[in-house]
Amino acid sequence: MDAARLSSVAWFVGVLVTGVASAQDTPAAAAGAQSGGLDRQVIKAAYIPLADHYAGIIAYEKYRDEMKHADYQIERMKSWPLLRAYFMSGEADLAYVMCPLAMDMFLEKPNFRWVGLMHRDGNALAINDLINTYVNLPTERIDRKPDAKVATAFAKARGEFDRPTECGVPHLLATHTVVLYKYLKEHGKTLGLGRGPDKDVVVIEVPPPKSPAFIKKNNSRGIPASFEQSLPWADVVETMNFGHVAWYSKDVMPWPNGHVECITLASDECIKNKQAALKEVIHYIHKAGMDIEAARLEGGTAMKAIADMIRKHIPEHNEEAIIQSLRPDLMVIGYRHLNVDQAGLKQIMDLAVEGGILRAPVDIDEFADTRFATKITDE
Repeated sequence: MDAARLSSVAWFVGVLVTGVASAQDTPAAAAGAQSGGLDRQVIKAAYIPLADHYAGIIAYEKYRDEMKHADYQIERMKSWPLLRAYFMSGEADLAYVMCPLAMDMFLEKPNFRWVGLMHRDGNALAINDLINTYVNLPTERIDRKPDAKVATAFAKARGEFDRPTECGVPHLLATHTVVLYKYLKEHGKTLGLGRGPDKDVVVIEVPPPKSPAFIKKNNSRGIPASFEQSLPWADVVETMNFGHVAWYSKDVMPWPNGHVECITLASDECIKNKQAALKEVIHYIHKAGMDIEAARLEGGTAMKAIADMIRKHIPEHNEEAIIQSLRPDLMVIGYRHLNVDQAGLKQIMDLAVEGGILRAPVDIDEFADTRFATKITDE
């Protein structure tokens, strides 16, 4: 009896015994695994539910079946500390990580390299209603810029409540912390990391999915609060009418093509043993980024299709918040120019070290691996 018939018999017997057959258990799937699937190498990526990582999700949804070398898989993490531990323990080949956190990981154990960007720009400051009484933000988001008004409001709230305003960030080692530090410094205000009774603002760690609840809870208690998080969380609180987008990071941290934010890390083992598969995955992430850019310009059903794919993996990102985050008139997050940008990383690193956010600089030439660059991302 040939292999295909043996596979069919085994599948049929399995159905008789269990009464259940999944799509992966069919003879066709088994034959596919025998013919080509075994040649593909698993590339597992760990991600957080953010607009930062949309290109990784779209690459999975649209292109995983086209990949010839890679069996691309994505796994959602509940928090940044969990993602860090998961990747550093060797459970994933790739991790999509905020760059100050990634550099701190590299200082701890340099057993991985930086192989690309996940996006550019892409985070925002959201304030609750109480802080907005001091600011009176413009109605249109496009008119909200990082002028002195919010910084002054933080200082006024500190004086009125006799304590610093708390601002939720995804991690103390976040690009978001660096952006907030730069904004406050430029307006003569101070930032504390986790504590600092003499500071104008203190950042505390709030997991991104819990940041809307953080704003909502403090609203109900009459306490001024804010968060500096990746999109679309700031848009979530505004579309649900319990917070306001104050400004976007691209206006605080100007850089050609957008500032560096979340980056793609690949383990040294993956780079050594799965190079073709890794190169393929990065190619399709960059292609997915271009797809997002095209959909945002086209709008309508094209944009809805992108939102639907994202919501399969991040259902708490409501469709309206996704669309607002990707508005072509705002352009507050970008998915082009995703190759390694060493000068762009240095901009973030220098500010992070200056602000005491990152304990030491890294050797960027040692950290970066530019061999996985693509041309498609710059078209």
